[in-house]
Amino acid sequence: MTDHHTYGTSIHTVSELVRLVGDRLGLVFIERDSDYRGVYHLAETCNERIEIQPNPIPGGDEEDDLYAPQHPAVQVLLLTSTPIPDPTLQARLDSIEGLTRLDHGTV
Repeated sequence: MTDHHTYGTSIHTVSELVRLVGDRLGLVFIERDSDYRGVYHLAETCNERIEIQPNPIPGGDEEDDLYAPQHPAVQVLLLTSTPIPDPTLQARLDSIEGLTRLDHGTV
């Protein structure tokens, strides 16, 4: 089982959110570049994977696509994956002003 959460913000930039979340959780984010997703930031531990990326991603037709089209007003996304629900992680992320939980799913 994997627990997934999606958060979003239109208040913070990607770099601001990387700093805020890194400080709050004691994590170091590494910048990654993907042909599909564009530039995003990743932090992993043995129990969690946290990604921060812009919602608009570069499209092949000179138009930006949205990573989360169901949330077009959100500019920056934060995605978490943990093996089981992690209430402590969720509480720490919920305490960041301007960051809103958008979706949750368990696979």
